[in-house]
Amino acid sequence: MLTFDIALTISLALFVGLVAQSLAHHLRIPGIVLLLLTGAFLGPEGIKLIDPKLYYDSLHLLVGFAVAVILFEGGLSLEIKRITRESKAIRRLITVGTVITIIGATISAHYILGWNWELSFLFGTLVSVTGPTVVNPLLKRIKLKSNVKTVLEAEGLLIDPIGAIIAIVALEVVVHPLGNSFFSGTVNLFIRLGFGALIGAVGGFCIAYIIKPKKLIPSHLKNIFVLTFVLALYHLSNYFQPESGIGAVTVAGIVVGNSKNRVLHELVEFKEQLTTMFIAMLFILLAADVKFAELQMLGIPGLIVVGLLMFIIRPLNVFISTVGTDLKFNEKAFLSWLAPRGIVAAAVASFFAIALDEAGMEGGSLLRALVFLVIAITVTLQGISGPIVARLLKVSRKANNGYAILGANPVAIELAKGLQKTEDDILFIDSNSDAVRKAEELQFKVLFGNAFDENLLARGSVSNMKNAIALTPNDEVNYLFIKKVHKELKVAQVIMPIQMNGGHITTEMVHEAGGNLLFGIERDLDLWNVRLRKKTVKVETWKSVTEESVQLVNSDSQDAVINKVLLPLVITRDEKSEPVTAETKVKSGDEVLFLVFDEKRKEANDWFAHDGWVYLHQESDIPDESIEV
Repeated sequence: MLTFDIALTISLALFVGLVAQSLAHHLRIPGIVLLLLTGAFLGPEGIKLIDPKLYYDSLHLLVGFAVAVILFEGGLSLEIKRITRESKAIRRLITVGTVITIIGATISAHYILGWNWELSFLFGTLVSVTGPTVVNPLLKRIKLKSNVKTVLEAEGLLIDPIGAIIAIVALEVVVHPLGNSFFSGTVNLFIRLGFGALIGAVGGFCIAYIIKPKKLIPSHLKNIFVLTFVLALYHLSNYFQPESGIGAVTVAGIVVGNSKNRVLHELVEFKEQLTTMFIAMLFILLAADVKFAELQMLGIPGLIVVGLLMFIIRPLNVFISTVGTDLKFNEKAFLSWLAPRGIVAAAVASFFAIALDEAGMEGGSLLRALVFLVIAITVTLQGISGPIVARLLKVSRKANNGYAILGANPVAIELAKGLQKTEDDILFIDSNSDAVRKAEELQFKVLFGNAFDENLLARGSVSNMKNAIALTPNDEVNYLFIKKVHKELKVAQVIMPIQMNGGHITTEMVHEAGGNLLFGIERDLDLWNVRLRKKTVKVETWKSVTEESVQLVNSDSQDAVINKVLLPLVITRDEKSEPVTAETKVKSGDEVLFLVFDEKRKEANDWFAHDGWVYLHQESDIPDESIEV
């Protein structure tokens, strides 16, 4: 057996963990499944390359650093507005649901495995958490409806600090029963949660303020600064209130993530990479310590406990917690299925095993083995079957659906609003921080950065989109973008406008690139963007009452009204919306969203009356009494 020191062991875990993650990506299986197998293979039960005894004393410190970054990164992506829409379900899952899981798991371990109530209770607290370390990677593979995804993300992130602190308080009560009553333990729980939330909120506001442009920190140091601040925040909170740091970094991440800071997108990408690295390292180190003999001692009763947790306790948790919410039965069924346990449960279980041994109490090793059995089975079974179950329960988003829109200018925003009525997935791509912020304020998903960066496009799953629209004021950029995504990412439909008196891009070139002409004819996109900014344009919906199918916009037409006074954006037919292009034909009953230049209202109304249109409504809340047709 080779003998490695702790530095080489951790380095090996980092390297092998990332190799396993890469291999899992190519095999299209959950990365954590391969990490668990790799860790066990490298440990004492396998080829003995990793010796857990080397890092036992340092494990708690390693876990602390990693969990601080992981939970902060999870908080960055959790938008308050999304949480608010599903707040009732989320709130109940992390409160009522946690209690149901703890009680159910405790009873199962006591009666199935014959454990004493104290050990069974500790098990119940440990498996009450799911966690972003396992939920978020699975959600990247499973394209879910936004409401289901929000509930799973928020539950996994918010239940981690709650469950972990409950578990630590429970351990203190069990190990030192004379000095810790149930009442005092409950008080300690709320003190730690409250203190962590307060420290996290203050720390989050400090981070959001300091990293603003033109403030104290140079731009090239901001990511590193945030990392060090988060680690200091975690350990500072723990110093004053043990185990409160996990709540502090979670709240800090949520505060920073909802600050709409201009540098936030680079920060999110940096933290995602660190999270991937830490998850790989920790699962390798923790899985290496699993002893197969202890798993065998659990036997069939251990598998029964895991089965009860998955098939009885979790569904009870979900269906009781979501009574009276807007979630449908199939959505509740999927939430009942997907509840894998992650790094916090594994790390705290290892800590419990050591603490119970030091206290002279039996069962610590079996407790850790059962928690790892829960992790291995839930991650493997639910991770592999998740996409299939999502499709069967009809909670997954349609494949090859939605729009990726390059350029978040005012015209693009109004186009997206029109498409949003029937499309779940609309993604903006822009490198202008002001434009990105405005799109985010309207609740659109946004990729901030270079549209030709393959990593950026992969992060936004642009290859899963059915449509891509290039809508920047630069024809050459638009042309190169639609050509790239159509040829390399296999996006089926690509569309772009051509600027009036613009560059060298022609309609023929757009067609050769596999694209179609947005708005039907050449347009002065800059002019319409200026009009929208000056609010001299109304966004209106008109209904066609023509008796025959006609071309909405003729590419050969020199119609001054349709050219300069009206800009048709979106046509809706049979509850399906799509952008107006050179191929768009209208028939009776079709609804079209127009931009109407208000200073030429009479010309616009005359055109509508002549071509057979009936006014339906205005998208703006501002009443308009000038429309007379």
